[in-house]
Amino acid sequence: MHCVRLVFAAMLIGPALVAQPPDLQFEVASLKPSRPGAQGNVLHPAPGRQRYVATNEPLKEMLIVAYRIRFDQVSGGPGWMATDLWDINAEAERPSSVEEFHVMLRNLLKERFNLRMHSETKERPVYIMSVDKAGVKMTPNEIGTADDASIDEAGFLKWTSKSIPMDYLAWLLSVYLDRPIIDRTGLTGTWDFTLSWTPDLPTRQPDDSAYPGIFEALQKQLGLKLESQRAPVEVLVIDHAEKPAEN
Repeated sequence: MHCVRLVFAAMLIGPALVAQPPDLQFEVASLKPSRPGAQGNVLHPAPGRQRYVATNEPLKEMLIVAYRIRFDQVSGGPGWMATDLWDINAEAERPSSVEEFHVMLRNLLKERFNLRMHSETKERPVYIMSVDKAGVKMTPNEIGTADDASIDEAGFLKWTSKSIPMDYLAWLLSVYLDRPIIDRTGLTGTWDFTLSWTPDLPTRQPDDSAYPGIFEALQKQLGLKLESQRAPVEVLVIDHAEKPAEN
C-alpha cells in the first residue's frame, strides 16, 4: 500500500505536443545516472512545491509523464531511452504549480539530453470517456485543486482518490488500457472517489473475482463510461537524443 502524489498536465491528444513555452526553467538542476542496484522509483514535485525529484527513471518514462501521453505515443530514439536510469534533483525559483513543473521538466530534458523531436498525428483507436446515463457517482471536491490531488493505491486495484481532475483520470486509465482515452465528460473541477477493479491480465489472481473489470467498475462506481472510437492522436517522434554528462 502506498500513496502516489500525482503530477498533472492536460491530456495531449490534439496539436502542439512539441510546441511548449520555452521560458520556464529550473533555477538549478542536477541530472545524473542512477546508482546501480538502487531500489524504488519516484518522479514528482517534492513537498513545498519548489523542488522536483526523479529517482531510477528512464528518459522515455520521464517524457511520458512530462507530456502526459502513453508509452506507445513516443516513437524513435535510441534503445537506452527505455533502459538507462537517471536521477533528477531540481529546484525552481519559487513554489510552482504542477503544470509549471511539467514545462520546466520538458525544457530540462530537451537541454540535458540534447533532444530533437517533432510530433506526428495519426488516426488510432481511442476510448471516449463520458458520463453514463445514470449520472455521476463521484463527489465534487469543493476546496481542492489538481495540485492537491492524491491517490491511495491498495490491493489489486483499489484507488481512494481525492481532488482528481477528469483529464488526469483519463490519462491514468489509458496507461492501464490498450489505447488513449479522451475526456468528453464535460466535468470541471476535481473529484473524490473510490474505484476498485481488476485488470484484464492473462494470469488472474485468486481474489480477482471480488472486483469487476474496468468498464463495469467505471460505470457502476463512478457513473462514467468508455466507448471505442477512432480519432487523431499525436505521437512524439524522437529524432535525436544523447546521454548527458554527469553534473
